[in-house]
Amino acid sequence: MTFECPPGSHCVTCGDEATPMRVERVDEARGLALCTEPDGTKRTIEIELVAPVDAGDEVLVHAGVALVRT
Repeated sequence: MTFECPPGSHCVTCGDEATPMRVERVDEARGLALCTEPDGTKRTIEIELVAPVDAGDEVLVHAGVALVRT
């Protein structure tokens, strides 16, 4: 089964963008990292898809999950 968005609209996934963030600290045991957005906001991010990462690395984040290292 496939799904197509109705004409003139888009689904949430198609419209979302990844946010660049800098890794501040890594908790390897839990697969999490404390990251900082460009505006200085800090968030806890899941890093399983891009591990291993280190403090200072840049990642692209969508919905609280790091998708790629940059």
